[in-house]
Amino acid sequence: MPYAPQQVDIATAELDTALRGGPFHVALRAAIAARGLPLQRVQHHLSRYGVRVGVTSLSYWQQGARRPQRPESLRAVRALEEILRLPDESLIRLLAEAEERSDARRTGARSYRSLVEASDVLRGLLAELGCPPGSGLHTLGYHERVRIGPRRELAERESQHIVRAHRDGVDRFVAVHHGDPGCVPERMAVHALENCRTGRIRRHHGTGVLVAELLFDTRLRAGDTFLFRYGVEDGTAGVARECVREFDSAGGQYALQVRFGTSVLPVRCHRFTQASAAAPRGGRQELPVSARHRSVHLVEPRVRTGIVGVGWHWE
Repeated sequence: MPYAPQQVDIATAELDTALRGGPFHVALRAAIAARGLPLQRVQHHLSRYGVRVGVTSLSYWQQGARRPQRPESLRAVRALEEILRLPDESLIRLLAEAEERSDARRTGARSYRSLVEASDVLRGLLAELGCPPGSGLHTLGYHERVRIGPRRELAERESQHIVRAHRDGVDRFVAVHHGDPGCVPERMAVHALENCRTGRIRRHHGTGVLVAELLFDTRLRAGDTFLFRYGVEDGTAGVARECVREFDSAGGQYALQVRFGTSVLPVRCHRFTQASAAAPRGGRQELPVSARHRSVHLVEPRVRTGIVGVGWHWE
């Protein structure tokens, strides 16, 4: 039976409220109600997008009994945004916030809002330098070594890049460092370690973002390769529980090693990925900790756009 005009207004108002504040299952339920679709019809529409989800799963999702987590389920959520005529990323954002609240309770991970705020700040800092990160360079290899200090803090991050220029005249790279919550960017130091020197540095206290120019002693021509190495001393925040790196374009190999200079090693370590700050975490894989070398590592043979990282749990 079609909704009366007053019922439609109420359903629309409830949907607007739910999309702003969530949680995910309330917003999904409100969206389905506002469109007047039974779950069988929703399932039928999803099948037209090539996504197979059972009516029982849809029911669980809108009741909050379960959350979509598998890749096929996340495809369904994005399709639902189109089927239910919702803004792009609206349901995905709420789902990500729910996942990250759970992660934050377990591991102290950053929230979706803090990641978005840091991204906005980063764009402003890069605009000040008049240079986007990695402009004119394609990454062939990117190896990072992170040292966790005796207080379990992120003490230092050292990076080695192997790049190829895809245009003439490239003579710099802009490095980006995100400190952990509570960090003090003013006390961080940038060190040019090999084949580069430091240029301008910008910091933002509220988000812990630091960007630094690394200047080459030569201007690269298109097709030239170049290797350089730099480090960021941090050690200004509290207990570290993860290390992440965001890639704005696909590229070559990425390797991350986290070395623990602590008296006690983490009890568990895992790899994770995110398509964007607005997406839930996936690609979780347990990683072994080397007791002998007091470290954990991951290797991505070819990075994709998005976020990849290592998280760990202290006892």
